[in-house]
Amino acid sequence: MPASALAGVGSRPFGVYVHVPFCASRCGYCDFNTYTAGELGTSASPQSWLEGLRSELDIAARLLGAPAAQTVFVGGGTPSLLGADGLSQVLAAVRSSFGLAPGAEVTTESNPESTSPEFFDGIRGAGYTRVSLGMQSAAPHVLAVLDRTHTPGRAVAAAGEARAAGFDHVNLDLIYGTPGERDEDLDASLDAVLAADVDHVSAYALIVEDGTALARRVRRGELPAPDDDVLAARYERIDARLEAAGLTWYEVSNWARAGDPSARCAHNLGYWDGGDWWGAGPGAHSHVGGVRWWNVKHPARYADALAAGGLPVGGSELLTAGDVHTERVMLEVRLRTGLPLDVLAPEERRAAETVVADGLADLRAGRLVLTDRGRLLADAVVRAILT
Repeated sequence: MPASALAGVGSRPFGVYVHVPFCASRCGYCDFNTYTAGELGTSASPQSWLEGLRSELDIAARLLGAPAAQTVFVGGGTPSLLGADGLSQVLAAVRSSFGLAPGAEVTTESNPESTSPEFFDGIRGAGYTRVSLGMQSAAPHVLAVLDRTHTPGRAVAAAGEARAAGFDHVNLDLIYGTPGERDEDLDASLDAVLAADVDHVSAYALIVEDGTALARRVRRGELPAPDDDVLAARYERIDARLEAAGLTWYEVSNWARAGDPSARCAHNLGYWDGGDWWGAGPGAHSHVGGVRWWNVKHPARYADALAAGGLPVGGSELLTAGDVHTERVMLEVRLRTGLPLDVLAPEERRAAETVVADGLADLRAGRLVLTDRGRLLADAVVRAILT
């Protein structure tokens, strides 16, 4: 890593991402780096993964000078499969290596089916401050298409248990546009979300990823591919319901309680604002000072590399000034705060003026901010500015 990348560590937002690669079963739409027990056999285990994680975090802290983590995000996979004790050990490893900044946001993703009141009590006591629950839908037939194993009402119940355990910040994830989903199914999901009284909602259009079971079913004609017009209508429906309930968008796919900045996911904002983060775990990606790298994917290779005393890096790249600029435009244009016009080249400013004339964005205090229609076409806005 060049000295120029290390020089600013600590002056930029810094977070730690921990990837838990374990799942009880594989969801048909998921292309994340995850493994079931049957797929791993005896080649890797949660214990060997945890030992590797501790080693990676210790090496990372020495390399970066141990900046205190302002945010921690434990994702997966299914982190809740580790149980409260396992997740407590994960956070203890981050504390031991980097330490936590005062008021640090500490999030874990959880599958509703592998949580309980005792689970939430345990992770709250360990120092977690935020929980993100994978709800996806309240319709049984939609969950079946997605190969989700939790019962429709479990996510809402889990959100209530998390709040009872003392979590002020709880997110529910939705997926919309699943084949077979009807307007009334989406309405039922939104009813459930609002009944849960959470302070954050993420909603993502279903993407049929190559290599997944869902992609094979679509290719065979068993299921229709998501329709862009339906996806746009569903997004507008979600936005209207959430805004009416006091949840305001702050990133194209994320809504948080209005008037409460702490309801927003600070860790994800670190990504979108170009901060630094160390991604620990198999397949995790990292970024520090314009250097990006990613770990080997398989948990056994990951553990073996660390047991041998090295970092488990699978590849890396040094971002050019052009790369950094492109990514800034791609990410910041998605935020409600918008993209500063002064970061754009003259030809890009002219393209931005065309975007405004087309009704896809407004100019507010020197920033380009997407309109409601522009949010539906955010990728097209980025292409227009950068080409």
